[in-house]
Amino acid sequence: MPDAPRTATESARRWRAVRAFLTANRHELGQVAARLYPELPRIGSAGLLCHQQWLPPAPLEIDALPLAWDGARPAWRADQADLLARYRAASAHVRPLRPDGDRYPSYTDAVAALDRPALFENRPCYRLLDARLTAPPGLLLGPTSYFEGMELGHAVAHELAATWERAPGAVRMAGLPLRALAGDPCDFRRRLSLSAVTTLTLRRAARGDASFVLHWRDPAQVNHGGGLYQVMPVGLFQPVTGAPAAIRHDLSLWRSMAREFSEEFLGTPEDYQTSGGLLDYDGWPFYSRLTQARREGRLTVHCLGLGVDPLTFATDILAVAVFDEALFDAEFARLVALNAEGRVITGGRAEGIPFSADTVSRLTDGDDPVQASGAAVLRLAWQHRRHLLG
Repeated sequence: MPDAPRTATESARRWRAVRAFLTANRHELGQVAARLYPELPRIGSAGLLCHQQWLPPAPLEIDALPLAWDGARPAWRADQADLLARYRAASAHVRPLRPDGDRYPSYTDAVAALDRPALFENRPCYRLLDARLTAPPGLLLGPTSYFEGMELGHAVAHELAATWERAPGAVRMAGLPLRALAGDPCDFRRRLSLSAVTTLTLRRAARGDASFVLHWRDPAQVNHGGGLYQVMPVGLFQPVTGAPAAIRHDLSLWRSMAREFSEEFLGTPEDYQTSGGLLDYDGWPFYSRLTQARREGRLTVHCLGLGVDPLTFATDILAVAVFDEALFDAEFARLVALNAEGRVITGGRAEGIPFSADTVSRLTDGDDPVQASGAAVLRLAWQHRRHLLG
């Protein structure tokens, strides 16, 4: 399926057309991608791929999930250099021609030049190297950057979209050379795995029921998941700045989640006032209030699992935060309708969308355009609802 354009202009036009097709059909393409991995477990009825050791038998309190750091490991080790070269060669058909006649050196370079979304910055990120959420649980992380981490996953999504557009009923792994080379999406030894924290936020009423809000991700704003609904907040696991001290200072799932609560629910910017590149969390009133609420049991935060999106290989740590209604209403009294990444969906109710069997079934049965990680965490939260809401 090589792209064989005669001119750079034609090549760029065709490449952008496939990108638009991918965005318009992202949900269905995710289902197509999931079917390419019949041997891999998935979470509930959602298409999120996983391993059994990524699903704890019961919700895991977020502080009971140790994070280990391997800062000495480079993004691509010497023994992976050959694999990286093979990926570059195999991705030629999804890298369009530049005006000088050569192909863009990377898929990321092509996005930056030809289809740059509003939010597109090469920030430092945490690379997931190994994960276990069954006993003994733990995550091993190392350094990478957003552009390094997105390269392979977005290229294989483009490859699948181009193939499916041309022949919807004939998508086979044999016709997807880059995806075939990548192999098992859950094998972190074969790729740079960006990790994100996908959090379902439940507002627990005094009578025991709960509600939540959704997020529609605007494809003009975001590079990942545009056009789909998602739980919120969701954000890449990354430090606030690239300062060497910040890498270890921000290696905390809770600190990352608190920043996302502020940014997505309240619309605050992701550029924080720092000193020497470090954010003073204890001096941040919003963070301090939420942390105190956790100590008092008015807010609980658990990890429910981990999975990989079959379309883009995005890797999500699945979490659920349960706020007592008074705390939720006080902290999010100024809940925004729009934020930097899209639109907030409350279902037309002040308290949000009911967390019910009907709602969860509708959002996770595969018909509604919900991101795989969002459908998975909804399914897991419903499965563990007595533990979470009790």
